[in-house]
Amino acid sequence: MMSEIAMDRQAVYADYERARQTFHDLLDSAATADLARPTRGTRWTNEQLLWHMLFGYMIARVLLVLVGVFGRLPRSAGKAFARALNAATVPFGWVNHVGPCGAVKVFGPRRTGAAFDRVIDSLQRRLAAESDADLARGMHYPVRWDPFFQDFMTLADLYRYPTQHFDFHRRQLTLNGELS
Repeated sequence: MMSEIAMDRQAVYADYERARQTFHDLLDSAATADLARPTRGTRWTNEQLLWHMLFGYMIARVLLVLVGVFGRLPRSAGKAFARALNAATVPFGWVNHVGPCGAVKVFGPRRTGAAFDRVIDSLQRRLAAESDADLARGMHYPVRWDPFFQDFMTLADLYRYPTQHFDFHRRQLTLNGELS
């Protein structure tokens, strides 16, 4: 019988593959005019929001490193770090907004799709190498930065985060003239 964590891994792998397929379907079916169209509820175009959806997976890789550090320190250290990051919410929000605006000029749809594949593959390899003890380790997060951040998240929670972020923003796309 599989452990609960092993079952969670399989669900995460499946979610990553679903997101990968969805991401490529969205990119492959979008005309240039579709990508330039504004989204619902954001100040981005569809192309910029798609890049931001990729960025959610990219940032998860950075957060995995932080959990490796703060997950071994006293919780008070992680709490202080999360407070400091919460205090930097305004500059983070600005960078979070302008990043996709510039990134789409550098990446373009084809390179964005390739980057998505590389990030998903990297996350899947890392997840496969994590022990149960690693997945149970956690840290405090800046809850003001993202609605899916909780005050304290385990590594297992963090592996699920980017797909929650992806699914939320997927509903804001306006590809083919409609909500996707």
